[in-house]
Amino acid sequence: MASTPTSSLFSIPINPNHVLKPKRFIFQPNLPFFKSLKPKLPLSCSAVAFPGTAELVVPSKLRNLEEEFRSLQEPVDRVKRLLHYAGLTPSMDESVRVDKNRVMGCTARVWVEVKIDGEGKVRLTADSDSEITKGFCSCLVWVLDGSEPEEVLKVRTDDLVGLNVGLPGTGRSRVNTWHNVLVTMQKKTKQLVAEREGKVLFEPFPSLIVTADGLVPKGSYAEAQATYLFPNESKVNELVNVLKEKKIGVVAHFYMDPEVQGVLTAAQKQWPHIHISDSLVMADSAVKMAKAGCKFITVLGVDFMSENVRAILDQAGFNEVGVYRMSDERIGCSLADAAATSTYMEYLEPASRSTSLHVIYINTKLETKAYAHELVPTITCTSSNVIQTILQAFAQVPDLTLWYGPDSYMGANIVELFQQMTVMTDEEVSAIHPEHNVDSIKKLLPRLYYYQDGTCIVHHLFGHEVVEKIKEMYCDAFLTAHLEVPGEMFSLAMEAKRRSMGVVGSTQNILDFIKDRVKESLDRNIDDHLQFVLGTESGMVTAIVAAVRSLLEPAKSSSQGANVTVEIVFPVSSESISTPSLNSVEVGDIILPVVPGVASGEGCSIHGGCASCPYMKMNSLSSLLTISRHLPDEENRLSAYKAERFKLQTPNGQSVADVGCEPILHMRNFQATKKLPDKLVDQILHTKDKGVSV
Repeated sequence: MASTPTSSLFSIPINPNHVLKPKRFIFQPNLPFFKSLKPKLPLSCSAVAFPGTAELVVPSKLRNLEEEFRSLQEPVDRVKRLLHYAGLTPSMDESVRVDKNRVMGCTARVWVEVKIDGEGKVRLTADSDSEITKGFCSCLVWVLDGSEPEEVLKVRTDDLVGLNVGLPGTGRSRVNTWHNVLVTMQKKTKQLVAEREGKVLFEPFPSLIVTADGLVPKGSYAEAQATYLFPNESKVNELVNVLKEKKIGVVAHFYMDPEVQGVLTAAQKQWPHIHISDSLVMADSAVKMAKAGCKFITVLGVDFMSENVRAILDQAGFNEVGVYRMSDERIGCSLADAAATSTYMEYLEPASRSTSLHVIYINTKLETKAYAHELVPTITCTSSNVIQTILQAFAQVPDLTLWYGPDSYMGANIVELFQQMTVMTDEEVSAIHPEHNVDSIKKLLPRLYYYQDGTCIVHHLFGHEVVEKIKEMYCDAFLTAHLEVPGEMFSLAMEAKRRSMGVVGSTQNILDFIKDRVKESLDRNIDDHLQFVLGTESGMVTAIVAAVRSLLEPAKSSSQGANVTVEIVFPVSSESISTPSLNSVEVGDIILPVVPGVASGEGCSIHGGCASCPYMKMNSLSSLLTISRHLPDEENRLSAYKAERFKLQTPNGQSVADVGCEPILHMRNFQATKKLPDKLVDQILHTKDKGVSV
């Protein structure tokens, strides 16, 4: 492109039909950026070339832009500069300001269009209904427009950190606009390059679009998930009637089958003693139901969940309340099974000879907790409190050695998270935990161990192939990931989290994140489409749909309400659907896949893992109705379904139930006080003296 003596920093035409030539305006030598160019010949800034090779053009532009913003000490001056640049940028034509060009995750509406010209250069246009955001876009357009596709794709979101405009007092900072607009530009560039090279694009993942009016499934797997979200009213009434008559409470995990969750969610409106949650809250809810007069508790989950419910009810003094599972066969869990082995106890053996704490995931058997606690002081954790538990432990016992288990992915992700903290500032680390700084994080890392042979078959699904597809097709979407997912998915979600486009945590954290983003969109009162990649078990969709609909439906009744839609993406094969296997068991009209694997789980991958837990699918609606009808069990027909109090003893001759509950009670104490209980600290300090802690 020819040089012009009076060119603009942002001389890129925004109208895609406009001839690609610079738009002139008065050169302003007082601006810091232009001062850096003053000794040079005047150039068209849409094609600025700094000394060096062509591949250094984009990095050089970024450095100069960063220097310009750094030279402005006051945030208000940086904002004024953005407003100035926004004023120099023409608006997009209305025909281009459409939904397909929208950027997700920005506080204002942002549109980006990407083209590749005849010379193979990337041509960018961008616009926003916010002048500040438009200024952001102008900067990125100037940096990247006219570059080779490879140059555009090389830029990392971390490269934009120095462009912090700093708007104090805002919740989700507008500075994330730099990142979200860049990611969208790169996604569109990748797609255009693939088309030019004749490459076959990835098939989209199945998804479920939630609106104020209903659901729109895309793909057979999503259709299967949507089938039971609006249950048959007669089934709901049948369940409610028997629960009321027998005074039965129901606690169920988020990962239940959509059919079961659909009926339970509808039944909650008529019978309050039904609760769907993560595993931690299930036992608490059971205690509340017992206090409210429920005579029986039915548990829809895997066996360690019913064990925990039984033990916590006993601890609360409700020994007479019966607890029932949904199958007369073992309802296992690959993660809990990994810890119920001699190998896991051998892993903990060195901990018994030093000042150590064992942090065990709540999703393990009561027996495992008891045996471990006798070997080394133990506290349970959840995916939402594990980081704070570990940091507080090291703060209270400085020379501590900590052993985490059994989830290998979560352990690796915890270490990775702490390693990321070592490159933060002391202030940033202190914001995570007030008693830590960069130096203390570096010192604890060599004394943090995690078990390396335990995984959940569900979260194992989110490996390399899924991650690559998300990078290609959903990099601009909101990413959610359970803390148990493999490292690649964890890193991807953490990167999204840094720009407020993701969450890594528990199932409840994921649900809260989605609800918060929907609320923000509704508060802005503009038409919007939010896309979330669901990086955990697909059974979560029932709770998500119920929460999202509860937010969208009231907004619909307002004449001024915006049209907001929410898309839940299932990262599984588009043709995935539950299929019976030779190992399935038929119970009534329900086919239960009881062996994990490709043939027997929904959305399973031949590379390992399933989007839906086959064990959880052993909890059927027909089982719940059958058990409920036979209560009270005067003829002892349900003995195989009953969760009995543990009668086993530990190697030290104590009750498994009593010893196994203590790590849970330690955690509850920690949650209430934000400190490890004195009893646990004393156990830690005297472990190596006594050989055992309990």
